[in-house]
Amino acid sequence: MIPAVRAIGRAALAARPLSLDELNSRAQLLTRRDQGYLVPVEVFADFAALLTDPRRAGGPFRALSVGGRRWFAYRSAYYDTADLRTYHDHRQGRRLRYKIRERLYQDTGERQFEIKLRNGRGETVKHRRRLTGDEQALDPAGQSFLAGVLGGAYGVEAPRDLRPSLVTDYQRATFVADGQRITCDAGLVVREAAADGRCVRADGGLVLVETKTRGPLTEADRLLHRFGVRACEFTKYCGGFAALRPELGINRWSRAVRVAFPRAAQ
Repeated sequence: MIPAVRAIGRAALAARPLSLDELNSRAQLLTRRDQGYLVPVEVFADFAALLTDPRRAGGPFRALSVGGRRWFAYRSAYYDTADLRTYHDHRQGRRLRYKIRERLYQDTGERQFEIKLRNGRGETVKHRRRLTGDEQALDPAGQSFLAGVLGGAYGVEAPRDLRPSLVTDYQRATFVADGQRITCDAGLVVREAAADGRCVRADGGLVLVETKTRGPLTEADRLLHRFGVRACEFTKYCGGFAALRPELGINRWSRAVRVAFPRAAQ
């Protein structure tokens, strides 16, 4: 087993379980502030042990559990224009930027069409539409949903030439306490959506930790800082594309991409 997958599994099994309904009532956080960290497994084990310690003031972080499982397989298929407009909007740090994706929860088969926006306060705002049966993300209903979100939030039209651009697969464990949610991802594999597209695997000794909250820095952020781990400019979509296609321009992601995908950087 990949060391990072083993690490998130051990941490989740050591924590008290939390149902999906409890997670949604305590920390659904469709509008939130995100911080991302690339955490070596040795540090992650100590970090997770402190958060899930029963003696923690206010009670320990609990792990999402669905059907007895504590970590889950995710697949995200991203959509972009032919000239990769959403990628370059993020690379250039544009104020009005967004990502468009279909997320598959592989253990349950649930699918969600999601648009992630960045608002003027630096927060991430997620809009979701559940997909059922053979429904496709960019069917007329999905196109209408996308147009409504982008028009309502930014006053812009939805791109007309969207196509699959990138697919990510990974394992995730989720921890919750005090209105905070921490997602811990491992075993990341990124590939271009084209049939003959390139593929790259993230370092199996790293856990991608993301803290999500409505407020300022969380206890988890401060704890990672104490371990000497700092937040990085890294997302699966932009970091993955930068590793696969460095000729597109990496900019401020260069260090994080080299850490997350060392083989691609060789």
